[in-house]
Amino acid sequence: MANSYDLIVIGGGPGGYAAAIKAAQLGMSVACIEKRVGKKGPALGGTCLNVGCIPSKALLDSSHKYTEAQHDFATHGIGVEKVSFDLVKMMDRKDKIVTQLTGGIEQLFKANGVTWLQGHGKLLAGKKVQVKDTDGNEKTYDAKNVILASGSEPIDIPVAPQDGTHIVSSTGALEFSEVPKRLGVIGAGIIGLELGSVWSRLGAQVTVIEAQEALLPMVDGQVRKEVQKLLKKQNLTIHLGAKVSKAKVDGDVVKVAYTDAKGEQTAEFDKLIVAVGRKVNTDNLFGEGLELTMAERGMVQVDESCRTSIDGVYAIGDLVRGPWLAHKATEEGIVAVEVIAGHKAAMNYDAIPSVIYIHPEVAWVGLTEEAAKENGYDVKTGSFSFAANGRALAANDSNGSVKVVSDVKTDRILGVHIVGPQASEIIMQAVIAIEFAASTEDLQLVCFGHPSLSESLHEAVLAVDNKAIHAAPKRKR
Repeated sequence: MANSYDLIVIGGGPGGYAAAIKAAQLGMSVACIEKRVGKKGPALGGTCLNVGCIPSKALLDSSHKYTEAQHDFATHGIGVEKVSFDLVKMMDRKDKIVTQLTGGIEQLFKANGVTWLQGHGKLLAGKKVQVKDTDGNEKTYDAKNVILASGSEPIDIPVAPQDGTHIVSSTGALEFSEVPKRLGVIGAGIIGLELGSVWSRLGAQVTVIEAQEALLPMVDGQVRKEVQKLLKKQNLTIHLGAKVSKAKVDGDVVKVAYTDAKGEQTAEFDKLIVAVGRKVNTDNLFGEGLELTMAERGMVQVDESCRTSIDGVYAIGDLVRGPWLAHKATEEGIVAVEVIAGHKAAMNYDAIPSVIYIHPEVAWVGLTEEAAKENGYDVKTGSFSFAANGRALAANDSNGSVKVVSDVKTDRILGVHIVGPQASEIIMQAVIAIEFAASTEDLQLVCFGHPSLSESLHEAVLAVDNKAIHAAPKRKR
């Protein structure tokens, strides 16, 4: 095994492993350091593949199919008696998917000639990297370039100390051995709502406690209101403007005290998930004597090409500015490697999609109507309901709508916001449009296939200029 590399990547998550593979494809000698040990041994893939995006989506899909069989099959004329689920099989399926994908990355490393250094990586002065393995052995390597991609981890709050059994993080919420009758969730963000949805579908009585006054404040206001109504219909109880003051385990019960507009409140749960956000994972990441400029919340300061204040050292993903999303980290890793290779590379942070995988899904890209106005744009908007979309009606999945926000002056599309079936897929059409600076008229002139869910995006774009075919025109002021 070599003692020096053209590039050493610290972190084997979506950003780190993609950067390592790309660098190897460009002819560099590459090592990637990853310390994670999963159920079946050391594992690549970071939080996303092991205890985040992938396992949660596996459970979301399984639980949604169960809900469909219970409530929706009859609409299609399909009779199913005594619908049941096997939680052990659900969990086993989830674990197999994780193993398949993480093992796949290991095979990609071998195929591309990337060296996997198992252990904890630490950046030292002079672009040296120390690796400490699981047995405590240390070895130092030299690198011409280093990419920091150590990611983030769930926040543990003092008022709700986790015991790993009754009070858990998002990781623990993916491992319940049985469905809790009463489930509490602290935090109504993306993670909290997704996990709450999984267990609600399987029979848990779910209560979400959120400190902020508005649900999903980063989502467009019109879409946010629609999401809140849909979640209420799904029997998720959400308390907004509610601050938890204490949560403690008493026997097999979690007792929670919180304060809202009505005063002091109490609640009891069988399980409590703490999903209040994440923090950068920089524990023992830096050695002494590093002249590394840091940013807010413990993040690393970087320029538009992910360069840090140390020549030859880059940082990506959750360590740096921008949304903490796996696909954002991946693209930043690619950009950093291209820059290292001497190529021109850039990333458009205005064209990064966000998705919440509840049902119906919520997805958006670009500016909300509120943000566009705050930034000085004179905006025009158009919306279209899936209730008027033939494909959605045929699938008995017609809740939600598409909203388009455009600039009056230039006609450029500023943002697209969707709540509805397959929003995570439809939004990519909007991402491409924004990436290529498309105008509203550009999409209006595109021929969309019929019947398709994507026609709702077309109708929403037409509605921006009061041209929608399958919706009543706006009233003139």
